[in-house]
Amino acid sequence: MPKVPAAALRRPLSHSLVLTAALALAACGKGGAEAGHGAGGGPPPAPVTVQAVKTADIPVAFEYVGQLAGAREVEVRARVSGILAKRHFTEGSAVKKGQLLFTLDAAPFQAALAKADAAVASSEARLNQATRTLERTKQLGEMKMITQREIDDAIAAEGIARADVASAKAARQEAALNLSYTRIDAPIGGVVGRAEVSEGTLVTGPTMLLASLTQSDTLKVRFAIADTDQLRWRTEAAAGQLKLPARDAFEVQVTLADGSTAAQRGKLLFSDARVSGSTGAIEAEAELPNPNGALKAGQFVRVRLVGATRPAAVKVPTRAVLEGPQGKYVYLAAEGKAAPRPVTVGDQMADGWIVTSGLKDGDPLIVDGMARIFFPGAPVQVAAPAAPGAASAPAAAASK
Repeated sequence: MPKVPAAALRRPLSHSLVLTAALALAACGKGGAEAGHGAGGGPPPAPVTVQAVKTADIPVAFEYVGQLAGAREVEVRARVSGILAKRHFTEGSAVKKGQLLFTLDAAPFQAALAKADAAVASSEARLNQATRTLERTKQLGEMKMITQREIDDAIAAEGIARADVASAKAARQEAALNLSYTRIDAPIGGVVGRAEVSEGTLVTGPTMLLASLTQSDTLKVRFAIADTDQLRWRTEAAAGQLKLPARDAFEVQVTLADGSTAAQRGKLLFSDARVSGSTGAIEAEAELPNPNGALKAGQFVRVRLVGATRPAAVKVPTRAVLEGPQGKYVYLAAEGKAAPRPVTVGDQMADGWIVTSGLKDGDPLIVDGMARIFFPGAPVQVAAPAAPGAASAPAAAASK
């Protein structure tokens, strides 16, 4: 059987493909003409929704990761050493300032106070004796019956006795204080944590932690602001693109791990004047009311600084901003066609982008139906104007 050249086999196949393509184009052109979709069999206009661009003062928020801490956190420690006699609180309960938390065995301290009382009485008796001796010595001295040295010795003895009384009283006061320190009270009101020691333990004074107290009716929120963020704020504020609250008095809103938002808002207390060398950020702290105790110290939260605005800014829906090889762009409806417009965006918000350049008041922005725009300049049909900020209208609905 003679061998057939490969070129001969390919030639009929190529002719068939060309013929099939020609028939398909003819059929499309005929159908398009019959349906009235456009001259020359082009694609039908894409149904789109248009929204007029409007400038407005737009509130912005800045978000960071933070951690809650008690407004005051105090370690409860004994001032004296002794045996822990009793614990007077329930772990995790709320206590008031001055409420009794622990007591130490007071017997040794009561004995020390009694001994100090006796020392005071003894020193006062010696002082009385020295005082009477001094008076007699002075009388004898006036009568020239004793020497001046004897008079001086009597004066010195009386002074020493008086000093002994003062020393004994100081020792007694110390003993009384030590006895009072066997009662360990809450230095602040708050929630008391776990007891670190149990009854019968030898408490070695201030070196041993007994419990911790956290003031939880007001909490602190600690977070870090990137140095680059603050520099950007100042630059944009100077250019009139951002308006910061007076004296940087931001309101603080806290979002919890489950996405819920705390009912109470706080206020920014301070931001450090120094930038951390390890993180490159500025430490900041806010105060947050916690009247019902729902928030707990130690929780990680998302912190939103609220109070800044972008004056005369343009915000567009997120879905309207597309990404191309040259950057971000949008489509405008112009003379029945989709005209691409390059834009520069700033902050991305929950409901859209802030456009810093590329759009102006009144521009007819296409916000729905971009999936049917296959190339720049494609024909479009405006289904219905959308009010700024209106919810998305499905393009499918517009085509029905």
